This record gives sequence, C-alpha cells and structure tokens, in this order.
Amino acid sequence: MISISAFLASARATSAFSICSKPAVRSVFRGSTSRAMSSGPMPHDDEKMPFYALGVNLAKQVGGQTGFKSLLDDDELELVLSGFCESLRGTSTQDDAVVLGTFGNKLNQILKERSDGLTDRVKAEGADFIANFLECNEEAVKTDSGMIFYSMKDGDGAQPTVENTVEVHYHGTLIDGTVFDSSVQRGQTISFPLGGVIKGWQEGLAMMKEGGKATLVIPSDLAYGDAGSGEVIPPGATLKFEVELFKVS
Repeated sequence: MISISAFLASARATSAFSICSKPAVRSVFRGSTSRAMSSGPMPHDDEKMPFYALGVNLAKQVGGQTGFKSLLDDDELELVLSGFCESLRGTSTQDDAVVLGTFGNKLNQILKERSDGLTDRVKAEGADFIANFLECNEEAVKTDSGMIFYSMKDGDGAQPTVENTVEVHYHGTLIDGTVFDSSVQRGQTISFPLGGVIKGWQEGLAMMKEGGKATLVIPSDLAYGDAGSGEVIPPGATLKFEVELFKVS
C-alpha cells in the first residue's frame, strides 16, 4: 500500500500608513499565531457537539496541517469527505488498500505540484504588495535584506539589539488584512528576548527606539519561509506588523 503520510507531514499550509488609490493586491513569534474568528452560536446542541468536536479535531490534524483549503476546490473537497466517510463507515465499493495502491502516487504528485505552485504565487503577491507599499508610502525604507520599515512615531529612548529583551505591542496581519496574531487585540503587551524571534523582527526592532511605533513589512525569507506557520500563515507569506516599542532591558 502506498503511504501518503510522508507527504502530508511535509506539505503542511486598518493601518496608520498612507492609503493609495492603486488597486489592492489580492491575495512574530514562532508558534504563537492565532486565527481571528467571529463568535457565533454552536451548530448543534450540547449532546451532539462532542461528536462535532471530533470532526473539527480530525480536520485540524489533517486539513489544517496540509492547507487543503488552498490546494483543493469545493468539488475536490467533497470527494475527500466522501472517501473519508465511506472508508470510516465501511461502505466503499472498493477495498481501501486497492484505492491507495492505485491512486496514492498520483495524489502525492497532484498535491506537491499545487503546493509548490501556491508558494510561488504567494511570494509573487508579497512582492507586489511590497512594491505597492513603497509607492504609496514615500518615507518607507527598504533595507538590504528586503524588509520594509515605516516609522509611524519616532522614539527617543534606548535602541535594542538582539541581546536585549523588549516589551512591545504588535498587530500582525497577512497582506490581505487577515489578523493572525495581535497583542493589541488581547489588550496586553508582551516581553521577549529579541534574539529569539523571526529575523524580520530582529532587524526591524533594532531600527526603533523606546517610545517609537513602526510598520514592518517582512518577506517570507525573513519570516516563516516556505514552511509557513500553523494553518494561519501560508508557506511563502509576506507579513505586516504594526509594532510599538515600550521598553528595552
């Protein structure tokens, strides 16, 4: 039987700056991302929800890690769910081992091709976003590494290095505005060793002083690279942070 698990394990998937009239580009901390979700009613009553939660857990373990939502269209997702349900219930017209042995390699090839292409598209969209940001914000600076630094408020205190611990507020989004992590939304600042975060943060914070606030636009090679982070930050994603530096110690 062809094992697909190896591929599944490796595939995983309003600011203060100027507003530009050009059309919008379409579209931290390691391991500390969180999805911004609206709060609504539970889809079932309390007796049924534990079983619904099991489905959510399975989706997180499989779909969340591999980014199926980005790789498959709606009809293909329906086929995935059909295969899952029929195999689980034992109602499939064909033996599971035969199905996997016949189509496992083709599935791996399809997912790999789409995953590779998706990363390239995400990177290209990030590059377009950076170019548009620079055009719309003349005071923004592009460093040698490719990071964009835009000062929103100059500070007058200490300037950190990677040897320091910093206390900050931050608001992190994808280029389409999706919030993936925000101490501002949680209403509490956070302190951390600057040397322990992504390279874009290390470089950007080192350009700030206590009391300052800035926007950092960080390309993927200075953020989470081709791996992405969890199910919220896609592979190859460019990230935008608004950061306020309160204390350097």
